[in-house]
Amino acid sequence: MTTLAIDTYALVTKLKEAGVPEQQAAAQVETITQAIDSALEQAKHDYQLDDLSTKRDLKELEVKLETRIKETELKIELVRSELKRDIAETKAELVRWVVGVGVLQTVLITALVLKLAGTF
Repeated sequence: MTTLAIDTYALVTKLKEAGVPEQQAAAQVETITQAIDSALEQAKHDYQLDDLSTKRDLKELEVKLETRIKETELKIELVRSELKRDIAETKAELVRWVVGVGVLQTVLITALVLKLAGTF
């Protein structure tokens, strides 16, 4: 429950000085204090004051977001470097296959030409 700091002793004293009997002054101050507390609770409920963000909350969120962004950027860089490595490996393998097939094709063509020429 939200409370408002009220100097109830000072209020009771003022009311007594104004001629209000002590018991009545104490009862009035207690009633006023409860009314103020109820009004604060109602305002808190109506305006959803618990859901308000402070500058500290926003700063904490900003720090968390910056950290997540940096982590995400690092992950992206890691994936990018892995992708470049995979592309390089695939390219090297493709070159080996092309060279191998080229050599095989050259050998076959040479063998056919020699066979046709009658040397074989």
